[in-house]
Formats: sequence, structure tokens, C-alpha cells
Amino acid sequence: MSDARSALAVQAAGLTFQNPIVLAAGTAAYGHELADIVDLPALGGLVTKAVSPEPRAGAPAPRVAEFDGGMINAVGLANPGVSAVRREHLPWLAQSLPSVRKLANVVGFGVGEFADVIEQLELSLGDEARGALDGYEINVSCPNVKAGGMEFGADPAALAEVVRLARAATGRPIFVKLSPALPDIARSAGVAADAGANGLTLVNTIPGLVIDVERRRPALGFGTGGVSGTALLPVGVLATWKVRRAVKLPLMGIGGVSTANDALQYLLAGATLVGMGTAMLRDPRAPERVVHDLAEWCDRHGVRNIAEIVGTLEGLG
Repeated sequence: MSDARSALAVQAAGLTFQNPIVLAAGTAAYGHELADIVDLPALGGLVTKAVSPEPRAGAPAPRVAEFDGGMINAVGLANPGVSAVRREHLPWLAQSLPSVRKLANVVGFGVGEFADVIEQLELSLGDEARGALDGYEINVSCPNVKAGGMEFGADPAALAEVVRLARAATGRPIFVKLSPALPDIARSAGVAADAGANGLTLVNTIPGLVIDVERRRPALGFGTGGVSGTALLPVGVLATWKVRRAVKLPLMGIGGVSTANDALQYLLAGATLVGMGTAMLRDPRAPERVVHDLAEWCDRHGVRNIAEIVGTLEGLG
């Protein structure tokens, strides 16, 4: 199996991942919270929980509810803020996961706030926290409060400026995370690419509503939330295929992945990396199992490197 696992190494945005499986933002916390329940060193990478300029209390409880097709959540980007992340979380990331690629998920509510967070994180990536982060994932599904709440990803000018400023703040790779609710996700991907993104994450959760019929109230304290899990799989795979045809950047496909078959769908559609989240919350061994099963699939099909199959989907014009 060691030889088979060597077939899983991939290159994306100038980084080498030992395999394509990455824990998605919002589910991996800051890494150490999962260290005793998930075999993190067996994975290709992880994306941290959100990091914002200031601490955020987040949405009211309950924040998560399950339904037959997956999960809906409204966490509200709760996080301790960039200063606490620098102080409390980066040192552990630097020391504990040398073989795993680490991206920080960055959020903001004004055009310049994303770059502000990145600049603050960069200050800690010297000797004390060297190796803590390999790059960043920018969540442009956040509402721009200075523009009436429109998502940055839905406003080409704002999206371009967010990415441009973030690009100026770091030499590390930047992935831009796009919403499946965008009217033209391929166009938004092109805007991000032109502004300096090194990769794209597809997709964020899709807006939804789950109702507790006994109480006749929303299942979540916030009311609506983001849908993830099995129901999101075909949405994310289609977005990946569309964007792959529009831009040449490496893609991280996320949404509904719980098996190697699911991961292979994203890879065939054009993703180089595949994120897992909801499945890991239900079964912490699921990501490790997907890595194992991908290696077996490559061995059975004579695939010497899994990058060979990226974007090889046939039969769709």
C-alpha cells in the first residue's frame, strides 16, 4: 500500500500535498482540537476554522441540524479573532503537522479586512511559527456590510479588490472560496484568477432552510443556514467542471464527499484537491478511509499518479 499511496501525491498552487484529501474549513477547527480523533498526518491538508480581524460570537444556538440529505449549519463565522489565533493556534500548527499542508480560512466584512488578517498572520510566520501555514483560503461568501450585505463573490469589482489586496499582503498561495449560489460561478472564478488567486475552492455551502415541524420553527437558532453533505455533491461537482473549463488554476472540490467514489467525481471533473467536512463530523475515520480507498483504486486501475485523471471527464459537452 505504501507504493500505492505514493500515487496520491499532487501539486497545487506551488505546494506538494501527499494526497488530495483536505479537511474543509469550519470542520477542522485549528487542527489540535481534532488531533486525538482524526489521523491528521495521514491527510493531504487542512483548512482552519475562520479567522476574522476581531473575535466573533457567531450565531445563536442551535447552530447545526441534520436532515436526510446532509446537514445545515449557521455558525456565524464564530472565531476568537486573528490575535488569539496567532497566539494560541499557530505554534501548534507549526510543530505538529510537518507533512500536512495548512491553509488559514480568512474572512472579512470590508474589502480591506481580508488583507488585514493575512498581514497579521504573516507577522507570526517567522521563527516561532515557521511552517504553521502554507497559504490562505479567502471566504468571499461573506456579506460586505459596507455594500448593503452583498457577498463579495457576487460583486466582480469587490471580489477583484479583495483578491488584489490579499495578493499584495503575502507571497503564499491564495485560494478563493466561491459560493454555488453565484449567478455565474465561472465568471467569478475568472475575476479571482485575473486578480491574483493561485487556486479556487468550489464550493461553499448552499443557502437552505430546515423546519422543526413539531415546534413550527426553524431547526437553527439563526433561522436559515448553509447546506452541506450528500445533497451538495452534484452541485459541487458541476461547479468544478464549469470552472475547470473557464480557468487554469488548481481547484479544491468540496461538498458531499464521504467516499472515494465521491472524491473521484471531483477529480474527474477537474479538481486537484478534494475537501471533506460533514462526513468527517459523522465519522472521524472517514477521511483516512477515503485516502486508503483512493490508493487502492489507483492500484486497481494502473494509475501511477492520481493527477493523471484530473479533468478527464468524458461525455459532457
